[in-house]
Amino acid sequence: MKGFFVALMLIGLCRPTGTARAQTAVQPAAATANSLNPGDVLRITVWRKPELSGEFIIATDGTVSHPLYRNVRVTGIPLPAVETRIRDFLGTLEENPQFVVEPLLRVSVAGEVRQPNLYNLRPETSLAQAVAVAGGTTERGRRDRVMLIRDNREAIVNLRKPDQTGAGMLIRSGDQVVVERESRPWDTVGPVVSILGATAAIVSVILYNGRR
Repeated sequence: MKGFFVALMLIGLCRPTGTARAQTAVQPAAATANSLNPGDVLRITVWRKPELSGEFIIATDGTVSHPLYRNVRVTGIPLPAVETRIRDFLGTLEENPQFVVEPLLRVSVAGEVRQPNLYNLRPETSLAQAVAVAGGTTERGRRDRVMLIRDNREAIVNLRKPDQTGAGMLIRSGDQVVVERESRPWDTVGPVVSILGATAAIVSVILYNGRR
């Protein structure tokens, strides 16, 4: 009899002891002025100056990784100001320089996407477009539950809503975009069967010992 009550206690331990706390879908805070960070890329095209043109990584000290641009600091300032600094520098080399500056922000896209990777994307890229660049969601990817990790804060974004796929949800440097996986009923069958099997085995052993 004692073994029977012990078995009941073990079965109780295998049952959930409370309701799981649901994660509330929240809206990320409105983006402030975007800026470059180390690891981002700056694409500079100077007319008839191939030695000054190319895609250059932003160094850890905030400057452009190029011998001639090494004194130009481009981090911590709004993106329009980056172009101004490049113009000022090129103005020391020639009068009225003709150039184009394109910042490429480093963004991680992972989870249930077909090509998870670290991407360099233009600032006008939306979160939905970032997912598309990564090959789109897999068959089990949830577009209504995309986790955005920004400035050490997490937010759940629903990319099925039109207001969260346009200009209001643009990427920022350092963003981590993780597409969550759709859960299906049979995903929990295996663990439950294993728990029941283990519990049954424990009960059998206890009842056997109680009869001895």
